[in-house]
Amino acid sequence: MEIAAEIVALVVAVLAVTAIARRLDWSAPLCLIVVGVAASFVPGVPEYQLTSDVVLVGLLPPLLYSTAIQTSLLDFRRLRGPIAVLSVGLVLFTTAGVGLVAWLVIPGLPLAAGLALGAVVAPPDAVAASAVARRVAMPRKLVRLLEGESLFNDAAALVALNTSLVAIASTISLWQVGLDFVWAAVGGAVGGVVVGYAASFIRLKLQEPVADTALSFAVPFVAYLLGEEIHGSGVLSVVVAGLIMGHQSPRVLSGAARTASRHNWQTVAYLLENTVFLLIGLQLRRILTEVGRSGLSVPMLVLICAAVLAATILTRLVWLFVIAVWKRVKQALGFKKHKAWPWRYSVVIGWAGMRGVVTLAAAFILPAAMPDRVGVVLVLAAFVVVAGTLLLQGTTLPMLVRRMGLPGPDPAQDALQEAALLHDMVRVALVRLDEISTENDPPEVVERLRERLQGRTDAAWEQLGRQSALNETPSDAYRRLRLDLLQVEREHCLKARDNGSADDVVLRRVLERLDIEESMLDRDDDEPSQEDRELRAPASLAEACKHLAHEWRDVPPSSQDSCAACIEAGLTWVHLRMCLKCGNVACCDSSVGKHSDQHFRDTRHPVMRSYEPGESWRWCFVDKQLG
Repeated sequence: MEIAAEIVALVVAVLAVTAIARRLDWSAPLCLIVVGVAASFVPGVPEYQLTSDVVLVGLLPPLLYSTAIQTSLLDFRRLRGPIAVLSVGLVLFTTAGVGLVAWLVIPGLPLAAGLALGAVVAPPDAVAASAVARRVAMPRKLVRLLEGESLFNDAAALVALNTSLVAIASTISLWQVGLDFVWAAVGGAVGGVVVGYAASFIRLKLQEPVADTALSFAVPFVAYLLGEEIHGSGVLSVVVAGLIMGHQSPRVLSGAARTASRHNWQTVAYLLENTVFLLIGLQLRRILTEVGRSGLSVPMLVLICAAVLAATILTRLVWLFVIAVWKRVKQALGFKKHKAWPWRYSVVIGWAGMRGVVTLAAAFILPAAMPDRVGVVLVLAAFVVVAGTLLLQGTTLPMLVRRMGLPGPDPAQDALQEAALLHDMVRVALVRLDEISTENDPPEVVERLRERLQGRTDAAWEQLGRQSALNETPSDAYRRLRLDLLQVEREHCLKARDNGSADDVVLRRVLERLDIEESMLDRDDDEPSQEDRELRAPASLAEACKHLAHEWRDVPPSSQDSCAACIEAGLTWVHLRMCLKCGNVACCDSSVGKHSDQHFRDTRHPVMRSYEPGESWRWCFVDKQLG
C-alpha cells in the first residue's frame, strides 16, 4: 500500500508541477528538479533511491524509443555526418577534457576515475533536448541534429565509462578500446535491426489496436536486452529499432492502430521523462549525506563541482568551434562536400548541451567501482552537471536563439507545403476514382466523394492568406457551424443515455464517431505565422519545373484588391491569385468562380502567384508544382 501511495504521489506531483510550469512558461524539467530537491529535505518524505539498473533497464529504453519512433530515418541519414561528429567525437573529447580537469582538482583521484566521470557527464540527454526544443523556436534542422546526437551518443559514453572502470583495476590497450567501440556499435545496430523488422512483421499481422500497442510497449525492452545479450550497446539497439518502427509504421499499421500507439506513447513519455527529473531532485538529500562522510571540505566540494560543470560546458563549445574552423578551412581549400556551419548555428548547438537521465543512470555505477568514498563525490558532481546545465543552458537557450536571429519554423510555410501535398494527393485520388468507378456506382455517391476530396484540399489552401481582409473562409465557417452541430448531437445522445432509451453499447459507438469527426475538425491556431516575413515556397522548390524556373517579367496587376470576374458575376471570392504572364488577378479554387483556374484554361498561361498580402509563392498549372 505504501508503494502504491508513493507512486500516486509522484504522478500527482508531476502533473501539478508541469501544469504550473506550462502556465508560467517556465522550464518543466528544471522546476521538477527544484521541487524534488526541496521535497527531499521535508521530514516524512520517503527516500527514493534509484539504481543504475532501474534507470538503464526500466526507464531509459522506453524514453529513447518514444523519441526514436518520432525521428525521421531519412533526416538521420542526411545528417549522419554531423550526428557522428557530435555523438562520437564530442563524447570522447568531453570524456578526456572533463576527466583531466577532475584528475587535477580532486585530491588523489586516479586519471581513469576522472575519465569515468567524464564519460558519465559526456552525453547530452534526448529527453532534455526534446523538452527544451519544444519550447524554443529553433530551425528544424538544428532540432533534428540535437535529437539525433542525443539518441546516439549514449552508446559511446557507456562504452567509454566501462573502459574507464576496467582501467581503474587493470591496464587496457588502445586497440581494446577501439574494439569495444566497434563491437558496441555493430552489435547494437544488428540487435536493433533484427528487433525492428521482426516487430514490424508481427505488427503487420495484428488486427487489434490494443494488441498492437501492447506489443509496442515490449519492443524497447526486447531490443535493449538483445543488444546487451550479444555484448553490444543496448541503448543503440533501442534507438535503431525505434527508427525502423517509426519508418515502417505507416505501411504496417492501420490508422486506428497508429492513432492509439501515438497517443499511448505520448502519455508514457510524458509521465516517464517528467518523473525522471523529479526523481533526480529527490536524490540530493541522500547524496549530500553520503558526501559528508567523504572528508572533503565544503569549499573543496564547491570547487570540484564548479570545475566539472565548467569543463562540461566549455569542452562542448571548444569542440564546436574547432569543427566550425576545420570545415571553413576545408571549404576554402575547395572541398565542396564540406559546407561550413554558420557561426550562429555552432553557438546554439554548443550551448544546447543539457544533461539528464543517462548521466544520472551512469553516475550510480561509480560508487561501487571507486575507492575511499570518492565515488559519491563524483555522483554529486554529476548531479550538479545535470541541474547546472538545465539551469544555465536550458533557461538561457531561448534568449540565445532570439539573439542569434535564428528563424524558427513558420506555420504559414508549413500550411503552404501541406496544401501542396494534399493537392497532389487529391489529384491522384480523383484519377483513381475515375478508374475504379463503374456505371453501376450511384452517381451521387461518386459526386459526394469528389466533393469530399476537393473540400479537404480547399480547406488546406484556405489556411493561407491570413493577412488578408477576409474575416472567415468557407472552411472556417464550416468548422464553426459543424462544431456547434456536433455539440447539439452529443447533448441529445447524452439525454438518450440518461433516459435509458438506447443501449449503452450503441451510445458509446455513436459518441466515438462524433469524437472522431470532432478531432478531424480541430486545428491548432496557437502558433501564429511570422507576419514580418514573406511567405515563399521552400528554396528546394525554386526550380521545380521549367515554368517556375522561367524569369517572368514584371507586369502590372489587372486589379489591386478584387476579382473582376467575380464582381461581374455577382460572386464573392476567398483568396486572390495573379497570372505572372499577363497580370490577370482572379479568385482561387476555394472560391465559387475558380476564375484563376478558368483563366489558365482559356489562355494556357502556366504560372500564377499568390496575390495575398505577405505571400509570394507560385503555382504551375501545367506541372501541378509549387514553387
